[in-house]
Amino acid sequence: MRTTITLPDTLLKNAKRRAAQRGVALSSLLEDALRGYLAGPRPSPHAPFRLYTVRGRLVKPHLDLDRTSALFVSDDEAEFARGRS
Repeated sequence: MRTTITLPDTLLKNAKRRAAQRGVALSSLLEDALRGYLAGPRPSPHAPFRLYTVRGRLVKPHLDLDRTSALFVSDDEAEFARGRS
């Protein structure tokens, strides 16, 4: 089947050069590249997610995680207790 596509000049020049280096026709090079692209893994729509959990001294049972303002206050108090400002 024949079709017409538009490519930037530099991309076309590089593709022709690569085809000549491999000793194949430009259409064969483009066919191989397109087949490889279409056969490759599909990108995931979401970034990988990993949940990290902690136990022991890092957990503060008195904090209400539904109140983010309490977390900010706790962090500020910890910073000032260490003498940082």
